[in-house]
Amino acid sequence: MTGTGGVPEGADYELAARAHAVLRGEGSTLAVAESLTGGLLAAVLVDVPGASRTFRGSVTAYATELKASVLGVDEGLLAVHGPVHPVVARQMAEGVRRLLGATYGLATTGVAGPEPQDGQPVGTVHLAVAGPGGSLVSSPRLSGERATIRHGAVTAALELLVGRLPSGADTH
Repeated sequence: MTGTGGVPEGADYELAARAHAVLRGEGSTLAVAESLTGGLLAAVLVDVPGASRTFRGSVTAYATELKASVLGVDEGLLAVHGPVHPVVARQMAEGVRRLLGATYGLATTGVAGPEPQDGQPVGTVHLAVAGPGGSLVSSPRLSGERATIRHGAVTAALELLVGRLPSGADTH
């Protein structure tokens, strides 16, 4: 959705703008690793004017083997638990942070449907943010159609990031 002058608006845009403002204020950068959201999170982040000052880039590792070979997710963990697991999300966030040389890494993995995957029900979502103070994982349970779950995961990931940033909760 766009507002006047073709500038995007909405909750996700506002969260992304807040994140960029905090990152810019502390001289920090962000990299994103996406599976479930397939590039939607990066798209929202780059909708914000000036995003290039804080956004390093993203890796869409949709295939399980790419989570290991590109992002450094433990192959044993993937073999035992599959790609939809909170530790996978954490390792994706840590991996993209390291790979792209960012202050923070943000990751999404889960099952958008329409069918369960590897024994995980539709709506299972794991998100993680990794930064200087360590990593934080969130596992919201989302419901609805595939697109609703994917967009809900973007919102939840941005909320996790903003809440994790040092002054993110106070920035409006």
